[in-house]
Amino acid sequence: MGNNYAQIPTSFGHELRSCLRCRLVKTYDQFRESGCENCPFFGMDKDHERVVECTTPNFNGIISVMDPSRSWAARWLRIGAYI
Repeated sequence: MGNNYAQIPTSFGHELRSCLRCRLVKTYDQFRESGCENCPFFGMDKDHERVVECTTPNFNGIISVMDPSRSWAARWLRIGAYI
């Protein structure tokens, strides 16, 4: 996917949500501001209803990967192609 980068969550509390398709974790405000970098077809940016429909606050754990194409964990989880 080139040198694109996803936003880093600005808080780590109850505000976090996960994209239902790619599992990217960001805050509600970040999804509403810029949508999901991996799933632009969801059209979440600037749309409260789409953010609520396409994300969930229910997820277990979080992984941070600097270079998905070279990360063993990203290959194991099959997320090497995502941002």
